[in-house]
Amino acid sequence: MTAATAPEMKLGKITHDRPPMLAVGIMIWLGSEVMFFSGLFAALFTIRGNLPAWPPVGTKLDVLQAGIFTILLVASSFTYQMGVFAIENRRRQTAKVWVYWSMALGTLFVGNQIYEWINLETRWYTNSFGSVFYITTGLHGLHVALGIVAMVFLLGRMRGKTEGDPGELAAYQGVSYYWHFVDVVWIGLYSCLFLLK
Repeated sequence: MTAATAPEMKLGKITHDRPPMLAVGIMIWLGSEVMFFSGLFAALFTIRGNLPAWPPVGTKLDVLQAGIFTILLVASSFTYQMGVFAIENRRRQTAKVWVYWSMALGTLFVGNQIYEWINLETRWYTNSFGSVFYITTGLHGLHVALGIVAMVFLLGRMRGKTEGDPGELAAYQGVSYYWHFVDVVWIGLYSCLFLLK
């Protein structure tokens, strides 16, 4: 890593003189993810526009339970961002604690999605709503699980050192971009699948 891309190592807050290449790469990759989820939303709205009722009559969704776990997932964005602030201010142990909180909230969310998949009376083969529901929530749940895996690797990178390496801040921030993205996508999916009638 050259001196131009390395974070400034002063006593105060760690800053970059320009965006790290990792952050730029993640933002470009997230652009492709935006296109991927845009396709899913397009399919959702196309199917929704051709159904007389949304969700179809007889579909029982637990809006309250899903809403509670939506709040937990959104809260995990805040806990992770608190970790970003901590790592920028050289409080690595505090930053690790915030990652653990974010992982716990994300794991609870994925656990609830698995519960919904098992207990929802509508199946993926019941009707077009079921197909859209399982595809969109399944792919989103996979993205959340991958975010949790990324946090595990991040914690492995932060293990045992008293001072992080020059790329640690960029890695921490990169995971934050991804995590905030999957949270925003879920707000859209929750609104479309559970709230829009």
